[in-house]
Amino acid sequence: MDPVRIGVLGCAEFARRRMLPAFRACPDTELVAVASRDAAKARTVAAEAGCLPVTGYGALLERDDIDAVYVPLPAALHAPWVEAALRAGRHVLAEKPLTTDPVATRTLTALAGSAGLALRENVLFVHHPQHAEVLRLVADGAIGEPRSLHAAFTVPRLPDDDIRHDPALGGGALFDTGVYPVRAALHLLGGPLETAGAVLRRGGPGRAVDIGGTALLHTRDGVGAQLSFGLDHAYRSRYEFRGSEGCITVDRAFTPPADHRPRILLERRAGTEEIVLPADDQVARAVSAFAEAVRTGAATDPAVPWQAELLDGIRRRAVVV
Repeated sequence: MDPVRIGVLGCAEFARRRMLPAFRACPDTELVAVASRDAAKARTVAAEAGCLPVTGYGALLERDDIDAVYVPLPAALHAPWVEAALRAGRHVLAEKPLTTDPVATRTLTALAGSAGLALRENVLFVHHPQHAEVLRLVADGAIGEPRSLHAAFTVPRLPDDDIRHDPALGGGALFDTGVYPVRAALHLLGGPLETAGAVLRRGGPGRAVDIGGTALLHTRDGVGAQLSFGLDHAYRSRYEFRGSEGCITVDRAFTPPADHRPRILLERRAGTEEIVLPADDQVARAVSAFAEAVRTGAATDPAVPWQAELLDGIRRRAVVV
């Protein structure tokens, strides 16, 4: 089958460093063009990526050699440009979160569904095989009955001019690092989940955004998820899945390098076992999964609106300090 022809709306550093090379390397995708509102920047990034430069996001959507678009814009700009891309008949892979508003998220997923278009949120870690191995162990009874999940994703302090300190662009820890443990709870516990409480700590320049927080979620049968996230912390990328008979720990859970060999720690009364898995590239897997969704016309991912509801519930229920 012909590769899915990709256009990129924006020149974010993460896109340049990880996603554009992955689109080029994947046999199922062809990187055609990258767009910026700045013509010089578009030329620079396109030269790096070996594709065509386009000035203006709308101009890219008007091209007839694009099947799908990747949207790495700031979170607050996702909703209008994802909608524009869907209305132009393009499949969409958008950076997380898809939007910062659950109503907008539901609207976009409904629009994609009615148009028969693939709409995916670029949460990479769910594609890594280490989490499938964790789910297999839990299903096989390795830790007995699930009791709680403890997940954290925190990163060191950001520069003051980082866009994640700008509330107008959808900044803040909840919509950045908070997506990871929230999605981990959905991925490992299933949905729906409910928010029991949360705390958000404001900070950064002018204390304009939340720079860290904690949240407590639970399933309907009482399995709890204790989550932490932040933009001004020691680095942490880890979860513990605790049960009645044991505990599974995964370190480097959310952003493992492609050459990292995951180690799953399984602790039980009889002893501790370390399960070492082969290295894998979650970015490459995510790109291939999106191409497959485009080709098969797969339905939108139900985790995306669930995640939007949880993020909004945390925001609304949080004590802000």
